[in-house]
Amino acid sequence: MSPVEQVVERARAWLAQDPDPDTRAELSALIERGDLDALRDRFGAKLEFGTAGLRGELGAGPNRMNRVTVMRAAAGLAAVLGPGKHVVIGYDARHKSDVFARDTAAVLTGAGLRASLLPRPLPTPVLAFAVRRLGADAGVTVTASHNPPRDNGYKVYWGDGSQIVPPVDREISAAIEAVGPVDRLPLHGPGTLTELGEDIVDDYLAAVTSLPLGDARDLRVAYTPLHGVGAATLAGAFLAAGFPAPMAVEEQRDPDPDFPTVAFPNPEEPGAMDLAVALATGSGADLVLANDPDADRCAVGVPLPGGGCRMLTGDEVGGLLAEHVITHTSGDRMVATTIVSSTLLGKIAAAYGVRYGETLTGFKWIIKAGPGLVFGYEEAIGYSVGSDTGLPVRDKDGIGAALTVAAVAAAAKRDGRTLLDLLDDQARRYGLHATTQLSFRVADLSLIAGAMARLRARPPAELGGRKVLAADDLAEGDGGLPPTDGLRYRLEGDARVVVRPSGTEPKLKCYLEVVVPVTTTPEDARTTATHSLTTLKTDLTTALGL
Repeated sequence: MSPVEQVVERARAWLAQDPDPDTRAELSALIERGDLDALRDRFGAKLEFGTAGLRGELGAGPNRMNRVTVMRAAAGLAAVLGPGKHVVIGYDARHKSDVFARDTAAVLTGAGLRASLLPRPLPTPVLAFAVRRLGADAGVTVTASHNPPRDNGYKVYWGDGSQIVPPVDREISAAIEAVGPVDRLPLHGPGTLTELGEDIVDDYLAAVTSLPLGDARDLRVAYTPLHGVGAATLAGAFLAAGFPAPMAVEEQRDPDPDFPTVAFPNPEEPGAMDLAVALATGSGADLVLANDPDADRCAVGVPLPGGGCRMLTGDEVGGLLAEHVITHTSGDRMVATTIVSSTLLGKIAAAYGVRYGETLTGFKWIIKAGPGLVFGYEEAIGYSVGSDTGLPVRDKDGIGAALTVAAVAAAAKRDGRTLLDLLDDQARRYGLHATTQLSFRVADLSLIAGAMARLRARPPAELGGRKVLAADDLAEGDGGLPPTDGLRYRLEGDARVVVRPSGTEPKLKCYLEVVVPVTTTPEDARTTATHSLTTLKTDLTTALGL
């Protein structure tokens, strides 16, 4: 059989088992037209199941997110867990998310497991919370977070309420490979399906409003959920905690899987916050908050007196939240972040005598940093805020983070100050820690592999006018961390660069940090840091050859 005949044969076999009329029509049309390029794209590769689960473009075939792919993933999970186990299922408001969630429930119950389905499209942290609250063995959420509208995804949590880590991902992946045609899978029983009510959301709200929030509540907040599922849950949290209801951007308040007002539904992307900033400027808001579409991340901005807004970096928010949590908790406790986040958290922890952990990127690792964890964050605006009783959500939680940021901002407002003043305080105490990113999105993943290979073969001796003091290949493991594809350069003058491929997008990401002592004013230090980071970016771009 020729390669062309093979791909057509695979497409026909897929078509025979596909229960979705939309993807059946798509695939039938491609076969009828003889569109071999499109067929090769869908059947020449497949979405790989990993610690982040599955994520990809919607469409027919094993290299797309669709009902067959999801049912195979659910069958693989069922095989690893075994009959009688309990799985909680959540979903966002993207195209097909509700369908994929119900397909998952049908496959799990058909394999003899118990399934509990969240009552409606809800933030991912509600699912992570529900896994532990209900004593389940695992959880599944159908979401592609802040990816483009054409994408969807499938994320798995284990019984501790955190995302899976190796070797569980490999076990599930191997089980998926052993799944036959999905039209032969038993569905809907003998296991039982429970449709959860709003009480699970109430339990989540009770948990996040029990965080250390102080007593200041006078705060006007402009907010956007970016067409995602965060608005109702965030408003409920604010009202339950005694804050005024945030003012939501009307055009972005309700869930819309097409995300019509933004190029990318990611609060870190240029233009995504424009409507929220305009609302804040027009309404006299004290604070700007945003969630990404599944509300596990939180963006923060401070309106400026002359109009506009200063958006805070994830590292800046991480530093503010860390100091707030540390000063509102007691006992032997720990804070943690990742190898690509700012080094500021380690200095804050040392100043307060609190244990500090540094992990690989991803909350699946942060949550496992050690016992007594009361706060964890990653620079990509993801935070998990806890109290003396621990973390209510063992994953990043954009709702709990937003609530705690509001508490910090309200306390500052009561003293006639803003979050920007608090950042200046930290710069004076610990030095100004300035961070930025350099990202390269590619259509051909081999370009990323080539750039990493060039850096390994010819490590730079100097970056941004600073000598490279040490070059660590993270693929060899570092400081007891598991090996990962990444390179870290420690530079003279208290600066650092980390380069790594993204785990969820076709991007090469570079994380830059310089630390500048405040000898005159924080603003002077920022000017110096901005110049240093710009020079670093230029040299690093040249070294990468992209």
